[in-house]
Amino acid sequence: MEFNKKIAVLGGGSWATAIVKILTENLDNVTWWMRDKECADYIMKFKHNPRYIQSIQFDVNRLKLSTNIQEVVDDCDIIIVAIPSPYLSQAFEEMNVKGLDKKFIISATKGVVPAETNRIPARFFHKEYNVPYEKIGMIAGPCHAEEVALERLSYLTMACENQEIAEYLAAAMSCRYINTSTSDDLFGTELSAILKNVYAVASGICHGLGYGDNFQAVLIAAAVRETKAFIDAVHPIHRDVKSSAYLGDLLVTAYSQFSRNRNFGSMVGKGYSVRSAQIEMNMVAEGYYAAKGIYEINKKFNVDLPIVDAVYHILYEKISPIMEMKLLTAKLS
Repeated sequence: MEFNKKIAVLGGGSWATAIVKILTENLDNVTWWMRDKECADYIMKFKHNPRYIQSIQFDVNRLKLSTNIQEVVDDCDIIIVAIPSPYLSQAFEEMNVKGLDKKFIISATKGVVPAETNRIPARFFHKEYNVPYEKIGMIAGPCHAEEVALERLSYLTMACENQEIAEYLAAAMSCRYINTSTSDDLFGTELSAILKNVYAVASGICHGLGYGDNFQAVLIAAAVRETKAFIDAVHPIHRDVKSSAYLGDLLVTAYSQFSRNRNFGSMVGKGYSVRSAQIEMNMVAEGYYAAKGIYEINKKFNVDLPIVDAVYHILYEKISPIMEMKLLTAKLS
């Protein structure tokens, strides 16, 4: 298969910023779309994002920044989407983006598109924009944007049914501090990446309530079992959920100081309302939306997901975190 190999990144947040940094380690030309022209102009002048991960310095000679998403899609072949899931649908619909079905779409969005259908990103692009599944991929694995900025060793997995695309992207993102691998488990890695944010919220709630490391270990062990049961029910293929794309991502999101989902959950556990925690963070905690999405999706599959149910009850039914977590402790072993 021949393709141009021109890569674009969509999004202006911390993960998009980190991905652009990684790509510019290997590529001479990286196209970067963001909504805010003032921010784009600032990056080209001062060589760093004024809003996210300001310590990352860019070689702007390798960047082509644009605020015209259609122009970016038309010009590039591989589109890495790093737009937070709550804004994903809006970003493409508002600008009436055309031609996505002719591109390779790589999701770096680890969340449920919050609409009545509760679609994961792969299904969203397939159903709304007719992108064939073999032209959709996912960037997965334990990799916080903050540690990319510090150039600390991290591991990423490129999941795509088309292994040629996965291998090309893995090569483009492999560098001194990023180790890459490939997988053909698009749906499993995407669902696992969504679930781990819910479990990180649960971990944060427990931390905020004063539960210690001992219970956290039991909680995450149960989360691993839930993850395997759910993704096996939704997409039953052979997979090893103990690998970094699944378990590694769960562990770092549940325990790291950089995890916005854990921090969000911790605030809720300490007594913040959901809204006040969101305002205080001023960043998107994907786990909030994912809890509702997975809860709704699971109505079809009826997998036993007590942790997901507990987080949903706390965030959306306003059940007391103290009471809900006390009930959860009786179900875990």
